[in-house]
Amino acid sequence: MTNAVTMPKILELKALKKYYPIPGRVLGREKSTVKALDGIDLDIYRGECLGLVGESGCGKTTLGKVIVRLHDPTSGQLYYYGDGRRPSDPVEIAQAKRSALKKHGIRGRLQMVFQDPTTSLNPRMLVKHIIAEPIKTQARLGGRELEDRVMALLTMVGLTRDHLLRYPHEFSGGQRQRIAVARAIATEPEFIVLDEPTSALDVSVQSQILNLLKSLQQTLHLTFLFVTHHLLVIRYVSNRVAVMYLGKIMEIAGTEDIFHRPLHPYTHALLSAIPLPDVKHKQRRMVLAGDVPSPVHPPLGCRFHTRCPFAVDRCRREEPLLEAVTTAHRVACHRKHAVEALTVEKSDRR
Repeated sequence: MTNAVTMPKILELKALKKYYPIPGRVLGREKSTVKALDGIDLDIYRGECLGLVGESGCGKTTLGKVIVRLHDPTSGQLYYYGDGRRPSDPVEIAQAKRSALKKHGIRGRLQMVFQDPTTSLNPRMLVKHIIAEPIKTQARLGGRELEDRVMALLTMVGLTRDHLLRYPHEFSGGQRQRIAVARAIATEPEFIVLDEPTSALDVSVQSQILNLLKSLQQTLHLTFLFVTHHLLVIRYVSNRVAVMYLGKIMEIAGTEDIFHRPLHPYTHALLSAIPLPDVKHKQRRMVLAGDVPSPVHPPLGCRFHTRCPFAVDRCRREEPLLEAVTTAHRVACHRKHAVEALTVEKSDRR
């Protein structure tokens, strides 16, 4: 795979936050807030597939929706370097109004494929209309030119002309996801958020969709943010992996670095939970105690310290920064050297 870090940026996130207010009981006043994203710093490079992993409720899907501006961020900056823009001339889209997003064509350039194709497709629309709708909105095509474009997209995702005049309920789950992918690439985007695109599918179909996505990425020169909790899928499709916990990025590195040299205890715990096909190999698992804390009242200091077997007093008082260990590996942990020693010990035993 391409070394993504050597490629130019397509997106840059700085201190990005998304808080959801919880209304109080008196006159609808705000009682508290859910801190879904609480200061995300992240660079996404052109042509890469960045995997985003973490437990349910950590903010993965919210991050994807904020990036494509389905949800407005509470604060922070989001810079878009796409469409051949120079590094010195990005577009700030986090606080941009709808008119500015339309002016720069952001809606068409940044797209999203949702987890459940059954609920993301309009059940009352024919497939040809589902795919044609974003084309008419963004490119303003019509007539024969529009029909040819729709047919080309169907062919690209492995469907045929016979599928044009059918409704979503007449397809299998895998076929519906292919339709959703065709709709996402209809506006010729540069960046697509893939929100667990295979989790609602049968195992036999998942590999077909993954191979389709990899093929489209190469053919159309796409950049992906691949959201999932399935680490083996991430290893198959991603150049880099970002690990999220309770609205924060805990670790980010190249895929093989994450799998062979995890430096955050949370990453180590996730990897140790992967079942091994060799029953003779006894794996030392890191079992986490307790549940994920509430995003309404996250812990002080390191957010993971309430479940971390390596935590010391400093972890309870001081929030670790996401610091570079190497040029391509960053981790937010005061105890990363202890985790690294455990990784080396594990490698030696092998």
